[in-house]
Amino acid sequence: MAAELVTDPTVDANQDIPSPSQKRVICVFCGSSTGGSPVYLEAARALARELHRENIKLVYGGGTVGLMGEVARTLVSLSGPDSVHGIIPDALIKYEQDVPTTDGAKNTIDEKVYGKTTVVPDMHTRKQMMAREVIQGGPGSGFIALPGGYGTLEELMEIVTWNQLGIHGRGVVVYNVEGYWDGLIQWVKSAVTAGFISPGNAGILEESSSAEGVVRCLAEYRNAEGRYKLKWEQN
Repeated sequence: MAAELVTDPTVDANQDIPSPSQKRVICVFCGSSTGGSPVYLEAARALARELHRENIKLVYGGGTVGLMGEVARTLVSLSGPDSVHGIIPDALIKYEQDVPTTDGAKNTIDEKVYGKTTVVPDMHTRKQMMAREVIQGGPGSGFIALPGGYGTLEELMEIVTWNQLGIHGRGVVVYNVEGYWDGLIQWVKSAVTAGFISPGNAGILEESSSAEGVVRCLAEYRNAEGRYKLKWEQN
């Protein structure tokens, strides 16, 4: 099935209305590379198994390579194509998708393997759409970061900032595989000590070293006392 193309989406990432009857939705940020150790791929598979066990829908960056491809592929194999929605900017398709077809072409995504794929025009639309799905999900929906590079860190810190600013009220957790995120966790502590992050906002970002732990963190997440209660209007 061809990927869905979105050219002018109506995205409102500002609504944070609990939806008790809705399925939980978790957005996973992670690398388009597999990393230098097999533990990262296994962590991606373990997270997919936990999402399946808890009947949670995955929304992610739409790639078929690296950790992102592994999470999507594993979850679809367990829960079926409806359990995954990948959202990818058109410009990144040649870098983050690598699926050969019978005629030698690339970038045709098999929905039976990777779930639904939506192609969007830019990075901002991708992030808005992922956030919207999480915000509209049931209680316990949120964001998880597996190991990754610059892009993973950028997505993670933006969604943390959105929580601080009151744009959303969903949990944000790092899957701290073999201490991968230790440096970031220490940076948050240092920023609090140095006076750049208020103690009341130190708990916006949580961490766990297991797949079960990160999903449980989101289920039990409580917003930080210091986050701003700002009103955001849709322009």
